Amino acid sequence: MAKSIDVSDLSIYYGDFLAVEGVNMTVKSKSVTAFIGPSGCGKSTMLRSLNRMHEVIPGARVEGKVVVDGQSLYDPSVDPVAVRRQIGMVFQRPNPFPTMSIYDNVLAGNRLNNKKLKKPAADEVVEKSLKGANLWNEVKDRLNKPGMGLSGGQQQRLCIARAIAVEPEVLLMDEPCSALDPISTSAIEDLIHELKTEYTIVIVTHNMQQAARVSDDTGFFNLKAAGQPGHLVEFNPTKKMFSTPDDPATEAYISGRFG
Repeated sequence: MAKSIDVSDLSIYYGDFLAVEGVNMTVKSKSVTAFIGPSGCGKSTMLRSLNRMHEVIPGARVEGKVVVDGQSLYDPSVDPVAVRRQIGMVFQRPNPFPTMSIYDNVLAGNRLNNKKLKKPAADEVVEKSLKGANLWNEVKDRLNKPGMGLSGGQQQRLCIARAIAVEPEVLLMDEPCSALDPISTSAIEDLIHELKTEYTIVIVTHNMQQAARVSDDTGFFNLKAAGQPGHLVEFNPTKKMFSTPDDPATEAYISGRFG
């Protein structure tokens, strides 16, 4: 079941350096939320804090709250591994496991979570996940071939299949199309539209048109100056953001006057 995410007074640090300051937002369930803004403003850092990937970096920490369905993700009693199971991640560059077949790539997350699946159940997970990622018809006859043998766009859809195979509630996508050609990008965007019927999706993108096409809500991040922390300037429905933004800085960024 897809969940909403409530972020309150979230500040994110790398050691003593404050990277992102004082973010408040609500990411709605079964919707697509886009994070936009110039390079270095903390979009990806913000995204990674939503499933505790941020703290994999030594010295990284957060202050404030991220609450998913009433559960505070940073509560000391919460296991970060469980959080990452619930909130999946798709990275900028497709990263199938190079030594694994397409079949084993899809099941990798389940196996990491010590889920022992009998062959019929495993077959079912693989087929369902690849269908969910719109990849099944292209690969069903070569499931035992290496995942690395696929095209870039297919590899990215394989990574999405791997992410949804563990049945998360939220999918985070960090510029999932930036390494892809326009046709593959279009396929991933269509897929995002389909996936939001079952998942809450948060996507970081540098592409304004992509944000306008795929998202329901948009958060615009910016820096006051170099070396200053990133902050959330504005968070609004995407249609409003791209037609009548509340903040002049948002309009300047969207219309291409900076960034």
